[in-house]
Amino acid sequence: MVSIRELVKTLGDGEIITLKNGDRIFKLSSYEGNPVVRPRDLGLTWEKDGKTEIGAIFNGGAELFDDRVILAPRAHRDYWKSTFFDPKLGRERPCLENYVSEIWFLESEDGVNFRRFDNVVIKGDGTDHKDFVYGIEDIRIIKHDTKYLLVGCGKVKPPFKGENADRVAIYSTEDFKNITYHGIIRNFDSRNAVPFYLNGEWYIFLRFYPNIHLVRLEAGLEQLLYPEKHEKLWQKAYDEKEKSLFLSPGDFPHEKEKIGAGPQLVRTERGLLFIYHSVGEIKEEIASLYGLAKPVDRAYSVSMAILDPEKPYKIVARTKYPLYIPNKPYELYGDDEYPVDVPAVVFPTGAILMENKLLIYAGAGDKYMILLSADIDKLLDYMFEESEK
Repeated sequence: MVSIRELVKTLGDGEIITLKNGDRIFKLSSYEGNPVVRPRDLGLTWEKDGKTEIGAIFNGGAELFDDRVILAPRAHRDYWKSTFFDPKLGRERPCLENYVSEIWFLESEDGVNFRRFDNVVIKGDGTDHKDFVYGIEDIRIIKHDTKYLLVGCGKVKPPFKGENADRVAIYSTEDFKNITYHGIIRNFDSRNAVPFYLNGEWYIFLRFYPNIHLVRLEAGLEQLLYPEKHEKLWQKAYDEKEKSLFLSPGDFPHEKEKIGAGPQLVRTERGLLFIYHSVGEIKEEIASLYGLAKPVDRAYSVSMAILDPEKPYKIVARTKYPLYIPNKPYELYGDDEYPVDVPAVVFPTGAILMENKLLIYAGAGDKYMILLSADIDKLLDYMFEESEK
């Protein structure tokens, strides 16, 4: 088996394509062996009515640890498809029942062949605590000194079926074997929380639907490690959220519905790379570049911005076109080999910069993990030359 450093040399650099209107679009490269994590390979299957049902393992944060890639995806099994009445929309909607997630830690020496990491699991079903009992989702991994913060979404209501169901849940570890739970931020509904440390200050991206907010943590790291102790500060952040607005959807078709923070910030010599997911419409001119015959009415895609390294709330460049859209069966609508649970989803959650190559680990179809890549200089050149500011 090759090492991650050997694999990086073989990954794609991304490509730039010129649209009919003269604009240029950057396409992240998709690893030829995607998806790199499949539920069947990890035993996430069960039998029902004589048929093998396939679970899900997706949306995992990623980080390097002891020359290995560690992933922390959410894992689901023993669930089934159903429908429920959505009073907001006034109609029936599809949903998944018994859809309670837990976090499985995976490891890989080469970054693409993953196995369980000492069978470590973070439970989200009330086994370990009662703060939330309907699953733990979408962990991001943030390295700080010798510690790794694990920040995800604890569900206080069943998925799909209730507003005000999401709470930021905070864990930490030094070895990915011994996990410390620090609690949830009880004061508000939020997910896609990504903290970071910069110039002696702690900040956190929060998603107050449908926007991304950037909050400076007045109590620093302690505010994350002891969220209940600092409830007043968290409440202040919510009460004053109009002051912390960072990005809003609506500027571009592919992010007209909502946006949310993706992986940990990536520090480069030319600024802080902020990767985020966008939800909206993929127009025909973009869809055709990915070999699709028609536009996609609603899709999760990958977007980026570059932030000032001294003033992170200042955006110096931003993509006006998605850098990757769902286009493979396991990302889009599924097929016999790769069924999907939620169509048209690519959801970036982990990023690693190595040997001048950017690696992005993302969930696909709410079922799998995929690997995307780009040459960092090529990507940054494109963003400064072509993107919105």
